[in-house]
Amino acid sequence: MNTRTATPTAAPGKAASYRWLPVRSLAQRHRPRILSHLLSLDPADRYLRFGYAASDSQVGRYVDGIDFVHDEVFGVFNRRLELVALAHLAYLSPVPGQPPAAEFGVSVVGSARGRGFGARLFEHAVLHARNRGITTLVIHALSENTAMLKIASNAGAVVERSGSEAEARLKLPPEDLVSNVEQLLGDQAAEIDYRLKVHARQVNALLEGISSVKSYFGVTGRGASE
Repeated sequence: MNTRTATPTAAPGKAASYRWLPVRSLAQRHRPRILSHLLSLDPADRYLRFGYAASDSQVGRYVDGIDFVHDEVFGVFNRRLELVALAHLAYLSPVPGQPPAAEFGVSVVGSARGRGFGARLFEHAVLHARNRGITTLVIHALSENTAMLKIASNAGAVVERSGSEAEARLKLPPEDLVSNVEQLLGDQAAEIDYRLKVHARQVNALLEGISSVKSYFGVTGRGASE
């Protein structure tokens, strides 16, 4: 799990202390982008995300194994439609006598650190987990991944360390009307934000193409060159 610097998230049910960031739900068609994002992490970040020095082939197998039907995957895109932050909310198989639980994992590219992306994705995952009837969110991380553990502890999670590894458990409140409306509006706003970015990129590409054509034929802003 990887977020070296992130603005702390708020406890479940409380407002976050940073500005809103659009988080988009990802689907099976996004596997190539997810793979590209994870492979772009530097070795230290990849180590924190997976808990070991995962090779490219191991990362590829992880991406191929993501169950988009059962789990949820979220991402933050920049203006160039690059996936700069990624979260995987894996719903754990039911255990008799144990409360419903889900595991959270996150990664943020180096150029996007310090913007609260990790904390925002954590808050988003908490909301979705609540609305799926999950009562416990689990984070497995290396003890040296202090940023991730800080995000969890700031949200009220109980963190237990055992040597080089740590586990954080956060008890979630039950879903309510507010949490369901918040998820609905947030998902819709993120989708609109993504579509606007796609449109802006298409317009920019068109303008660049027109500019290239003008340059090729020697056309200036005042008309044909004399």
